[in-house]
Amino acid sequence: MASHGILLVDKPGGLTSHDVVARVRRAFGTRKVGHAGTLDPMATGLLVIGIEGATRLLTYIVGADKTYTATIRLGSRTTTDDAEGDLVDTADAGAWASVDDEAVQNGIRSLTGAISQVPSSVSAIKVAGRRAYDLVRAGESVELAAREVTVSRFDLIAQRRTADFLDLDVIVDCSSGTYIRALARDLGDALGVGGHLTALRRTRVGGFHVEDAVGIDDLDGAPTLSPAAAAERVMPVLPVTAEEARDLRHGKRLVGQRDRLTASEVAALDPDGALVGILEARGKDIKSAMNMPEVQA
Repeated sequence: MASHGILLVDKPGGLTSHDVVARVRRAFGTRKVGHAGTLDPMATGLLVIGIEGATRLLTYIVGADKTYTATIRLGSRTTTDDAEGDLVDTADAGAWASVDDEAVQNGIRSLTGAISQVPSSVSAIKVAGRRAYDLVRAGESVELAAREVTVSRFDLIAQRRTADFLDLDVIVDCSSGTYIRALARDLGDALGVGGHLTALRRTRVGGFHVEDAVGIDDLDGAPTLSPAAAAERVMPVLPVTAEEARDLRHGKRLVGQRDRLTASEVAALDPDGALVGILEARGKDIKSAMNMPEVQA
């Protein structure tokens, strides 16, 4: 029987997130596998994978903030806002006249903080029940609504100029739902030369880091985080007694104990250190929003 746990995988370029899930299913001998946030085939880096009962935790991980390293190419636009798309246009010499280091930094600053962002039309967002990228591939026009996101860090690490392009290596810390391709597109548009993404790597999802991940060829026997250890990286922990754990697992409330909660969502651990579930307030009481299977090994 497959263990219940969270597996961190360093996805290589060229594979879809679904490809990685399929390989994990084979390696762990179970169909019950999911992930906490898609990476495009071009992208590399951290995929947080849930196995068996730990898939229940993915709901609480998918909304975590994230860190990416990326390369933005200024000077051309593509149909997908990244290197996998078709070239739309290339900036002429005159367009570069005002694109100096100060202009680039000003453009980056304008895309830092709380911003309104229109996702790329080839994103996985659903429109009338279908993925936007499927609609685009079918030749349909897609216009996605702007959404509020937060880019808490947008740092320029290095830059390389050629006769036709300016490549920017950047690090981005952002809220869930932020599209780095859209940042590249919007920076290029603001500077009047166009832009798209040529490289993307996710290095962090909440408290999970790519340095702790295994490679795609090392899945057999790969170590997993227990549900309890994984939950501790996402939210505060509340120790509960064996009696409280039993009550919570049976759907009972901890009456009048709301003040024990230190956040809107808290992980309950029983005396053995096993994850009972995720707790939330209901009036003055505490109730399980999600219960884990009692057998987690």
